[in-house]
Amino acid sequence: MMLDLPVIPTQEQQARRPEWLKVRAPGGEDYARIKSMMRSKALHTVCEEARCPNISECWNAGTATFMIHGDTCTRSCGFCAVKTGRPLPVDYDEPRRVAEAIASMNLKHAVITSVNRDELKDGGSTIWAETIRFSRELSPTTTIEVLVPDFKGNMSNLQRIIDARPDILNHNTETVPRLYKHVRPQGRFQWTLDVLAESKRQGMRTKTGVMLGLGETPAEVLDVMSELVKVQVDVLTLGQYLQPTKNHLPVDRFVHPDEFKHYEVEGLAMGFNVVESGPLVRSSYHAERHV
Repeated sequence: MMLDLPVIPTQEQQARRPEWLKVRAPGGEDYARIKSMMRSKALHTVCEEARCPNISECWNAGTATFMIHGDTCTRSCGFCAVKTGRPLPVDYDEPRRVAEAIASMNLKHAVITSVNRDELKDGGSTIWAETIRFSRELSPTTTIEVLVPDFKGNMSNLQRIIDARPDILNHNTETVPRLYKHVRPQGRFQWTLDVLAESKRQGMRTKTGVMLGLGETPAEVLDVMSELVKVQVDVLTLGQYLQPTKNHLPVDRFVHPDEFKHYEVEGLAMGFNVVESGPLVRSSYHAERHV
């Protein structure tokens, strides 16, 4: 799974965190309306499954990130709140329901992501492409961002998504190469670079995200940023890792907002078009600004 979003903390957990990381529990009229609509269409959102701290802000603004291919991932990344296990069979009607939800919400910008489906020969890419096409058909003025898996480096599966021509192709780097075996053992840093490089080669606007606070050093962060610039990534997001449960990887450190600001300045100087860098920044946060 490529998500980097934390659980909304308990009061005790909130008390142990720096002031800049404390968030309110979700609520609001639009939040309740969108949640009801998602359940009525049997859809999943990464906002809920990954327990994003920005869920109220986004949902009350009428935006959401859709998670296709169910709520069970075939990978067991140490940071992710989405459950691991044997996924349900492919739901071939899901693309239509997602497209209808996007149209019902009258979104200007829609973000679509998924769990990993490594057990499928196509990695789930056929449903990905159909979701983009249905959404284009029902909402032709809506811009579409996809946050895709690495497909284990299978470029044929990635090609199906590129051919559907989303407006932004996002694939998260998540962490520095040294920590891959520890943080995302079924992933490879080179697969991530290959996905981003091939997407850019075919004219996609590309985007990626990195979590901080897992044990990386500032020098390693800058090195990863340099590698991402080499493959011409357009948009970079940097945010604080927060431990979803006691069974997930612990937080190594809470990165100060000033350090996040430093990475923003350095990233823009390196050549990224956009750098969103802050403790509560997540892959889909302010996504409508990245088109």
